Amino acid sequence: MKANKIFSMKKDTNAQVGIGTLIIFIAMVLVAAVAAAVLIQTSGTLQQKAQSTGKQATQEVSSNLIVKNIEGVRAKNSSVVLSSTIDLLRLKVGLNVGSQSVDVNQVVISITDGTTANNLVYAGNQKSYASVGSSNGAMGSFSSTDSAANLQKLLTGTTAASSTFNNSDHYFTVDKIRDEDASFSQSNPVMNTGDLINVYIATTSPSAASAKYTSVGTTDTSAGLKTAGLNLVPRTVVNIILTPESGVVTNADFVTPSSYGVKETVQLYP
Repeated sequence: MKANKIFSMKKDTNAQVGIGTLIIFIAMVLVAAVAAAVLIQTSGTLQQKAQSTGKQATQEVSSNLIVKNIEGVRAKNSSVVLSSTIDLLRLKVGLNVGSQSVDVNQVVISITDGTTANNLVYAGNQKSYASVGSSNGAMGSFSSTDSAANLQKLLTGTTAASSTFNNSDHYFTVDKIRDEDASFSQSNPVMNTGDLINVYIATTSPSAASAKYTSVGTTDTSAGLKTAGLNLVPRTVVNIILTPESGVVTNADFVTPSSYGVKETVQLYP
């Protein structure tokens, strides 16, 4: 038979006391407090960065312009004496659903006919073509109220900033079609959801400029058309890119018809 084993526990009523133990305890509390403060600060910083990044990402993917259609206008002396090229493009532009507001003053439009490429800024933009340190980059005699006058200057005028150049190959102008909240103007061209505008791009060919046509659409050009360096004859492949300050770029590609016939205004896109 196995002998019965007796288990017993020894009572230990002693504890660590003294200044050393107190110092260790306080140090542990301080380390825990510092660690907690660092974690809280880090999590707050990360949250702010995440919110900022999320806002920017949403703006980048949701803010974009839509080109609804494009018409080409030929210069003329009369209803039967027309240019052989498209000399003005009229783009009807709106905003995508859910888009943020777009400042047209910061939009850059690139257009090419396969031979010549122009990078255009808004006619009221004071910085892009300004002299260094100046704000004289807007189109010459730009009007803050009269869109028709600005279109005429686009087609016939020159601008002296850091150098003298034709307005037609440096600028574009706009005119509002629908602006329910009256927020869009020549001096403050900001598009909100629901706004619809016309964007005018000069595409005057050298031949049209030298022929001295007196009008383009309803715009008087008797002062003399200035060439944009483009040559939109029939069967020309044209590429247009609209780049807003933030958001997705918009492409509009088309091929001009095989013949313009006797049409003064030609449907080009879509």
